[in-house]
Amino acid sequence: MAAILSNFRNTILLSLAIALIFLIGYGMHYEREYHGVFDLSGNYVQAVLRWCHTVSGILWIGLLYYFNFVQIRKMPEIPAELKPAVSKYIAPEALFWFRYAALSTIIFGWLLALNRGYLVDAYMLGAISHTPRVAFIGVGMWLATIMFVNVWVFIWPNQKIALGIVDGDADAKAKAGRLAMLFSRTNTLLSIPMLTAMTMNQTIFG
Repeated sequence: MAAILSNFRNTILLSLAIALIFLIGYGMHYEREYHGVFDLSGNYVQAVLRWCHTVSGILWIGLLYYFNFVQIRKMPEIPAELKPAVSKYIAPEALFWFRYAALSTIIFGWLLALNRGYLVDAYMLGAISHTPRVAFIGVGMWLATIMFVNVWVFIWPNQKIALGIVDGDADAKAKAGRLAMLFSRTNTLLSIPMLTAMTMNQTIFG
């Protein structure tokens, strides 16, 4: 077991394999009880999409919180000679998973909303159905979408300058670093209301 746990790739592959057993088990139960595991509009497909959306979202928001709860706060305390270890090795890797987790979260969220039939209505805050359920989830979707745009349009481009991935002088790097921090902090601000809308909506309205 130690050989598996000491290798990150093997750990993730084993975790996914165990999760796949659960997915197959739920699929067999759904097919037996409800006769329609391959029905693309059925609850099983929605459950799989929600699982993908949730796993991606945990990675995205988890890294967002790592940056804001830990890295941004502690960087000023790190000695200058040690900061390149973070900026050259840790931050670029974290930002890779951060931005693609944001992308996959949004894509799976859209697919789930489309499958459930409220994608457009949610972005219109329930103007079509006139239901609180869609209006509430729509607010959460708008917050998540703003956060996604912040990641790809503001945080990542500025981080590339701040980290030296894209050329820039000292002033440009300082300005880019501050902009990236402000948009990251904006996403932290929006994240708790967004998560409230997402989690409460599913529990209250089903």
